[in-house]
Amino acid sequence: MKAMIASVVMCLASLAMAGTSNQPAHTSSIIVKYKDSANLQSLGLGRSVSAQQELVADMNINLIQLTARTNVQMVLEQLRANPNVEYAQLDHVVTSRTAQAEDFVFPGPVSVEGPNDPSFDDQWSMELTNTNFGIDAINAWLTYGTGGKDIENNDLVVAVVDGGVETTHRDLVDNIWVNTQEIPGNGVDDDLNGFVDDINGWNGYTGSGNLQSSGHGTHVAGIIGAKGNNDIQVAGVNWDVKMMNIPGSSGSTSVILRAYGYILQQKKLWLETNGAKGANVVATNSSFGVDRANCNNGSYPAWNDIYTEMGKVGILSAAATANASWDIDRVGDVPTGCSSPYIIAVTNNRSNGTRARAGYGKRSIDLAAPGTQILSTYTGNSTRRLTGTSMATPHVAGAVAFLASVASKPLNDLYLEDPSAAALEVKDILLETVTKSRAFQNEMVSGGILNLNSAAKVASEFGLSSTN
Repeated sequence: MKAMIASVVMCLASLAMAGTSNQPAHTSSIIVKYKDSANLQSLGLGRSVSAQQELVADMNINLIQLTARTNVQMVLEQLRANPNVEYAQLDHVVTSRTAQAEDFVFPGPVSVEGPNDPSFDDQWSMELTNTNFGIDAINAWLTYGTGGKDIENNDLVVAVVDGGVETTHRDLVDNIWVNTQEIPGNGVDDDLNGFVDDINGWNGYTGSGNLQSSGHGTHVAGIIGAKGNNDIQVAGVNWDVKMMNIPGSSGSTSVILRAYGYILQQKKLWLETNGAKGANVVATNSSFGVDRANCNNGSYPAWNDIYTEMGKVGILSAAATANASWDIDRVGDVPTGCSSPYIIAVTNNRSNGTRARAGYGKRSIDLAAPGTQILSTYTGNSTRRLTGTSMATPHVAGAVAFLASVASKPLNDLYLEDPSAAALEVKDILLETVTKSRAFQNEMVSGGILNLNSAAKVASEFGLSSTN
């Protein structure tokens, strides 16, 4: 089955002409979700199809590659009219939310004593003062612990869907998720989960367990979960969380779906086996999208579908909005303009509490988080400062995992009994406990900036009577 998956290079070799804001660029393939027991043969496409690739097995989502000179739009309309098809969409080109340079006056060293990581004083985003609008992580750590496991001692996992993570990085290696039931490099699906040699994750580009790394993905991972208080470099929002390496952040929608499909299956497996197999993924971090695209006009159904399906098993998806001062409510964006309730759409705030060059929207964008000149891990066992919504979003993905680690017993029980409801409760907590900002009042749903300490307090008291 997995052998059918081609690389992203093949998908992009036949790009249609570059699109406008009304018609983003796409490949010559179409993403199709079949109804019930329908299959390729029931579509009546004949010789128009050159290959089919499975994208998300549990959801019956497939990629149909068309032959040369086939009219893609004509086939798309034919599929949409077919009673065996739930939906069909173009395989749009997806781009990374590339970090942007910006003039920035560093606010000075962190003023409160934190972990012993030597560069922590330069991590302004972890502090909150009257002049430094970080996420108040230091107080959260002092009061509620440093994250990593839930109340039942289960590992908490964040899936980093990006260009790849340097899993051997000295400040990350202890916090990389490991599939202990798979034997590395033997070419066998040892744990029978449908994926061969998936030791640290899955490659959405190549459909294999051969992973890759990138500076961007490594930077994102460090914000989520660089090992804290280990006398090395920096500290992440969580000091002991597990991070799953999922290369697959750009190229085309089909690449993204393959990446998410693996995450979805691992979480379902974890729930079905009571933690004996799979991974307890509670959040994904996504720093990519389709600029100026209307997610809810019927052209992008797979995006809402996959986010909602992951949400049903308790996974919230932190998504970076565009690195441009666009009103997303008006111009659109995929995925931060999508309507799935399990998306947390994030924009970028500077240390002075103002929005950087990033998207906004009273209906579309949920909250802000620090994303300007953020110091984190980078490839080559190094660190680097980067700027962009890509840096803001992992603060939020990390916060989701942190709240799962401090969750009260009632909230933790809800994660197991009704993971969908638990995920939405956690999202509500994050939005209701932000540091309010007048500048953001009409620019986003919450009107403020992520506050880890305030959110942790609410999560730790969830469902407990006031007398306890």
